Parts: sequence; structure tokens; C-alpha cells
Amino acid sequence: MTVRTRFAPSPTGYLHLGGARTALYSWAYARHFGGTFILRIEDTDLERSTPEAVQAILDGMKWLGLEHDEGPFYQMQRMDRYREVIKSMLEAGTAYLCYCTPEEVEAMRERMRALGEKPRYDGTWRPEEGKQLPPVPEGVKPVVRFKNPLDGEVTWTDVVKGPITIGNKELDDLIIARGDGTPTYNFCVAVDDWDMKITHVLRGDDHVNNTPRQINILRALGAELPQYGHLPMILGPDGQKLSKRHGAVSVMQYPEQGFLPEAMLNYLARLGWSHGDDEIFSMAQFTEWFNLEHLTASAAQFNPEKLAWLNNHYIKQSDNERLAGLARPIMEREGAQFEGAPPLAAVLGLMKERTNTINELADAAMLFFRTPNPDAALLAQHLTDAVRPALAQFAEKLQTVEWSKPALSAAMKEVLAANGLKMPQLAMPLRLLVTGQLQTPAIDAVLELFGRETVLARIQKGL
Repeated sequence: MTVRTRFAPSPTGYLHLGGARTALYSWAYARHFGGTFILRIEDTDLERSTPEAVQAILDGMKWLGLEHDEGPFYQMQRMDRYREVIKSMLEAGTAYLCYCTPEEVEAMRERMRALGEKPRYDGTWRPEEGKQLPPVPEGVKPVVRFKNPLDGEVTWTDVVKGPITIGNKELDDLIIARGDGTPTYNFCVAVDDWDMKITHVLRGDDHVNNTPRQINILRALGAELPQYGHLPMILGPDGQKLSKRHGAVSVMQYPEQGFLPEAMLNYLARLGWSHGDDEIFSMAQFTEWFNLEHLTASAAQFNPEKLAWLNNHYIKQSDNERLAGLARPIMEREGAQFEGAPPLAAVLGLMKERTNTINELADAAMLFFRTPNPDAALLAQHLTDAVRPALAQFAEKLQTVEWSKPALSAAMKEVLAANGLKMPQLAMPLRLLVTGQLQTPAIDAVLELFGRETVLARIQKGL
């Protein structure tokens, strides 16, 4: 059997973390077995589906690097196929025309609620042997209903939740085509999974109630059933369902906030699956390890601090030129002056150890790309009469010293020893004059990057 998985979002909103995790698991399972990963856009909800949401889904998948092997397929482009299947089901007697108006169906449900029963369609137009159907009313466009089995149960072994059984009496004859002829969600999904030969369906557990309906439709079509796995929802840090109040909603907000795709993938992989105690791993390792046995049935909790920690790890592992490509547009918006400044990649290599996002990294690097404007009070505090002679001596040495971090460090120590000073007494005013701020990486590394000409000019101006 060739494994065929699919990710099938509805474009009624943006790609969120739960959807991205579903896509990741479906992609990884196909990759693990050398199978096929299919992208399908379920856009039959015409009122809520938007081109912007479709594009956001495609952008999110591209940013994450979850490449599909087939698709994207759009349900709205498959209408002829759905109508063909509905016609065959009407002919086979597994579907039928229903002329009840929405008002009549609602009245049925109200009567059942009043009797304490589950509200449902009562089967008025369901054809049965020996049953007399009502006369066809004029001017009513019929819907098409699926003839759901009246007895028995639908049972499947969910790869996440274990055995699940739902009685057919719980399911009424759902509408598979509306009065205007457009097919409905559960019907389209079943036909698509059949036509696309899907072997494994991984999706959120909000779809559990759809599964028995889709199984019954597939059985009526004589189709082979896929295996189903329903992933528990992702909770926010407060234990409530992840929502807007927890921060980013769309996956595409995360690159805007300075997160790397490999950090997001690594984080999502662990939100419902585990491989021993492994926390950090590549996507190659993940696809090698991924299986359905280690999916957890309990809800995972989103932890922004953990994501930031992982992002810091991947920033430190990243090529400095790549980081420069990501940080430069941010810095340009902040007015960074790149002409005559140190190479951006080298600066980011120095600054990246302590930053959790690209945005933080860009902000930290700005000290190399703007004119320093030290606070006058801080200068008066640190650039004292006791320090000025030592600073002048250091500037003298900088005229001829080899411009390397070890040589700059050695020159500074010589000046400190000659003047009986401690490192902060010289380093603090140096930082203020050269960068305009007191907090920087190691001062010798900072001076090396700025270059002899810039450092000397800023010290002389301060003196």
C-alpha cells in the first residue's frame, strides 16, 4: 500500500497553529513511508471562503516548507464530479430527493426537542418499501439527502483516540446537495478522499462527529476506508482553547515577529508527539522517527517561552548571511545607516547568542548602524577626570595596534595596569563614546567590528 495523506483546510480564515500541526504530521507520515502528500482546499462554503485566506494558507505552507506532491485541488473546481456521484447515488437508491422546506425541518426539530428527543430530520421523504410519499409540492427545489443506515453502529479504531463507536440512530439523513445543486461539506470530503485514494486522514478532533457520516457515505459508494486519527486541540498557556487573546493567530504572523520556520516546525512537532526526551531535531530526523503510535490523545499546551527558546537555538545555528537577509529590511525601517558600517553578517554573528527572535537581533544590531548619541548624564558619570588620561593613552595605542580582538584586549589591559584602573572604569566610557549605550557584547569584539577609523574618531570627539 502506498501511503497517501492530505491536508484539507477550509479557506474561511488563516492557517493557524492547529492547522499547521495537522499539515506537518500528514506531511511527515507521507515522507516517512515515501508516500504522497496532497493539498486540498475545501472551499465550498462560498459565504465565508475568501481568496485572501486561500493565499494565506499557501503562504503559510510555503514558509514552513511543507511541500505538497499533488494539488492544490479546489473543491469548487470539482462540481461536475460531485454531481456525477450524486446522480449515481440517486439511481442506486443510497440518496433521495427531499422536498421539505427549511421551516418544515425546523418544526420537526422543535417537536422532537419538546419530547426530549434529539432534534433531527424525521425521514418524511425517505423512500421505504410500502411507504406512501407525500405529493411533490410545486415551486420547491428539493435537496438531496443521504440514506443513512437506520440500524447498527459505525466503529473505527482511531489512531489517536482508540476505538470509537457511534450508533446510526444518532445520525439523520444528512443533506448532500442543497436546493441549488451545490454539494455539502461531508459529501465532498468523502468523494475527495475516495477519488484521491487517501489512506490516512489526520485532522483535528473537532471532526470526530463528521467521521461516521463520511464513513457511511464511503461505504455506500463501495469505497475503501482510510484510517482516521483525530488530534486533540492546542490549548493556550492559560489552559483555554488557543485563540486571538493568546497572541498570533495566523501562522504568517510568526515570521513577522521574527521566528524561523525550522523553530516553528520543531515546536509544532512536539505539540502532540514525542520521541523519547528529544527536544531539538531536524525535519530529516523527524520524518525518520515519526509514527502514529506516539501521538498523544491529551491536549497540548502552547508555551511561548519554549518556542522562543527553540528559536534562539536555531538563530545561533543559522548562517550569518541568511540572518542578514532577514534582519536588514527590519533595520532599514528603523533608519539603519549601512554605508561605512561594519558588515551586517559579522555584526549579527556577534549579537545572535542572546536574542530570541530576528526582530530582537535586528534591534540589538542597530548600535553598529546609527550615530551614537550618549546620554549627557551617563557621560558625566563615567567619563571622569580620572579616566580621561587613560582613554587618551588607549587612543594613542589604537593608532598602531594590530586591529584584532586579542591585540585590542591586550592594549586595554596595558592601559588599565599603567593607570591603576579596573576594566569597567575604561570599558563603560568607551562603550558610551563608540556605541552610545552601556550594554554591548565584549568591548574588544565591538571595537574590532567598528574598525580603527570609526573608533578613533568617536573617542577623539568624546575627549
